[in-house]
Formats: sequence, structure tokens, C-alpha cells
Amino acid sequence: MRYFLSLLATGIAGGLVVLAGVFWLSPNEEQAVQTPEPAFHVRQVHQPLVAADEVPSFVEAAQKAVPSVVYIYAESTKKSRRSSDEIKRGSGSGVIYTSDGYIVTNEHVVGFADLIEVTLLDRRKFTAELVGSYPKADLAVLKIEAEDLPVLDIADSDAAQIGEWVLAIGNPFGLTSTVTAGIISAKGRNIDIIEGQDAIESFIQTDAAVNPGNSGGALVNTAGELLGINTAITTHTGFYEGYSFSIPSSLVQRVADDIINYGHYRRPYLGIVIRDLEEDDLEELQLDITQGIRVLDTEKDGSAAEAGLQEDDVIVMVDDRRIYSVPDLQEAIGRAKVGDVLKVEFYRNGEKMELEVKLKAGEEEEE
Repeated sequence: MRYFLSLLATGIAGGLVVLAGVFWLSPNEEQAVQTPEPAFHVRQVHQPLVAADEVPSFVEAAQKAVPSVVYIYAESTKKSRRSSDEIKRGSGSGVIYTSDGYIVTNEHVVGFADLIEVTLLDRRKFTAELVGSYPKADLAVLKIEAEDLPVLDIADSDAAQIGEWVLAIGNPFGLTSTVTAGIISAKGRNIDIIEGQDAIESFIQTDAAVNPGNSGGALVNTAGELLGINTAITTHTGFYEGYSFSIPSSLVQRVADDIINYGHYRRPYLGIVIRDLEEDDLEELQLDITQGIRVLDTEKDGSAAEAGLQEDDVIVMVDDRRIYSVPDLQEAIGRAKVGDVLKVEFYRNGEKMELEVKLKAGEEEEE
């Protein structure tokens, strides 16, 4: 009996440790976590409880997408400062981006590691090289030496609709190739999970179930096209509680392409300090709109200042994309290229105006 109670107490203590989880969908890089070997040939499909004739078939989309999602094991072989006996380990997911072995994942899945292993659906294992990463968008690109790998078509995340069915594919808790279903709940979400005032957060919010280990996996539409990279959840326990967040494919594509071509993301900057439009701004700035971005300051020699944008201008449109909030503007600029010319619509002294802005690289992006 004493032995049983001892085991029970140990189990409860272990459970409490697990419940202290974090928002990321893979183990925190600051923790020493022992992750299980991937459990192959496990399939799970979660569907909302509605009438069968109201639910589209996800079989074809899953068949297209599952082979392009990989299992990632990451390890730091360097000794921890807090304990010379601990090694940081973690696991997550990734999406095959090119047929010759480039893989996209989250920076927080691999950023701490100096040993990264990728396991494909057919159980082939590869040691992966970290090509580059951009922590401010929580994206990273890996490379494995392989050919003729399955690749997903990339969807236009701008065209995705709230209420649209989506699938999340990844490796929660080491269970490889797990598929869950849900809908797009919102777009352009900023949940303040990426550090830094210039972090790019404009997440697609869904109610597809994701958990630790899903980070870096694929969010796909019913055509089996890549719509985003699963990244985070809002939770008090460390596990799924209703909503998950994915980096939109338009941003993923821009960052990944730059990392592959240049070894780093060449981020364009407007060179302005901004915030969401507030109620007090409406009378002060003579506005009859309620949503937009107020320019608080402009950087000398920045893209915006050189084009003629000024303090107290209110940006409402960039290249025919409506700008409702700061995340909308961050994404619109983040997916553009250095040297692109964007059409910016804004209000000044109550009048609607328009100008063209040629994007320059920020100082930290210049070589």
C-alpha cells in the first residue's frame, strides 16, 4: 500500500510539472525536457460534432498534406549553466518547402539546438542543417540532403475566409502525422508572444486542436494547400484549450525564400512609430473612420519619411489591402521585398491622400 501511495504521489507531482506548460507548442528551450521517440503509424482525426452531411471530407486534403510534414528532434549538446548534467532537448514539426530538402519550421523549435534530426513519414532520418532563422517572425529554415520530396502547393492566406475549414497536421506529444480539423476563427491576431516591438505577429486563429509538438507543422485548407505554420496556443495549462495560432503562408513564403536565397531575411522597414487608432484620435484628427494606424513619429531617412508620410497621418490601405490594425500593417510590409514600391492610402487633416513608398532595408538587415 505504501508503495502504491508513493507511486501515486510521484505521478501527481509529475502531472503538476506538466501543467506548468508554456504558450509555445513545443518544449521551452530553457527547460531540460526528455522527449519520446516518435510514435509512428498513429493517426487521429478530430472533427466537430455536426451532422455528417454538413462536414466536408478531409480525406483527400490529409492524404496530400501528411507526407510533407516531418518530425523534428532538437538538442543542445552544450552543458546548461544551471546544471552540468542537463542537456536541453525538444521536438516539434516542420513542413517540406522544396523537393530538394529545404524545410520550414518555427525558430523556437530549433533555435537553441546544435543537433537537429528530421524524420520523414517513411521513417527515413536525416541530420539537418540550420540554414537561417528570423526570431521576430518565429520562423526558421532547415536543409537535409534528400531529393524528390513531397511538397505542398502554397495557398493565398490573404484569400482565406473566417469560417473556412482547415486542418492542422503535426506531431503532438511525439505522435507523428496527427491530423485535426477546425475552422478559421479570426485573422490578423497579435497575441504578444514574440519578443520585441518590431515582432511580426499577424496570426491566423483557428479552433483546430494543437498541442506541444505541433509547432512548425502545417495548417492546410481543404484542397491540401499550405495556409500557414502552426506556432502557438493560448492556454493556462500548456495544452490545447480552444484556440491555436498559425503564421500565414504569405509571410512564411517571404521569409523562407530570403533565408534560402540570402541566408537571412532581408526585412523592409517603413521607419515609423505607430499604434492602432483610438477613440480620442477621431475628433483630434478630424476623422470619420474608426479603424486604421496612427503614425506617431517618422524615422529620418526612413522609407516613410522620404516618401512624405508625416506624424499624425492615419494609414488605412497598403496596395489595396485594408489596414485595420498594427498586425495588418506589419504583415503587409513583412511580406514585401526591399526595393518594392507600395501604394499607401492615408488620412491627413481629415482628407484622404495617397503616395508611393519605396521600401528600404532596416539597419540590422543591411549587409
